Amino acid sequence: MKISIGSDHAGFEYKGRFIAHLEAASHEVADYGTHSAASTDYPLFIIPAAEAVARGEAERGIVIGGSGNGEAIAANKVKGIRCALCWNDETAELSRRHNNANVLSIGQRMVSIEIALQILDIWLKTPFDGGRHARRVKELDAYEAGRGVEGMKSVGTE
Repeated sequence: MKISIGSDHAGFEYKGRFIAHLEAASHEVADYGTHSAASTDYPLFIIPAAEAVARGEAERGIVIGGSGNGEAIAANKVKGIRCALCWNDETAELSRRHNNANVLSIGQRMVSIEIALQILDIWLKTPFDGGRHARRVKELDAYEAGRGVEGMKSVGTE
């Protein structure tokens, strides 16, 4: 699987560990930075990593910061991105099964590297359940396309 990855300075250590872990599992990784632990602004690295997913250049994306919150917000500004902030096995699994999350956000200051790698592995292997969840994802897509709340309501009847 081709995966884009980006972090700010507060996620830089985990980014390197994630890349090594992903490459060891035969994934192709596109690194959008940052490339040092020097203080930087997360949108500069997170948005390009998310855009790669939105353009289809990567199947999934991973963004990392101190808490993961800002990174999730930044990634979700990109049209077509459903970024989930995950902090345990269950949030990782449900973000894929129910939300078809295509970008994962993790906070380096929030979870140990062992838990972070476990979250990553679960998130990568978990499929989307579809069914009633597919309708909800389509409703989000309709809203994002500018159809508003009323346009969302018509998705189930199309």
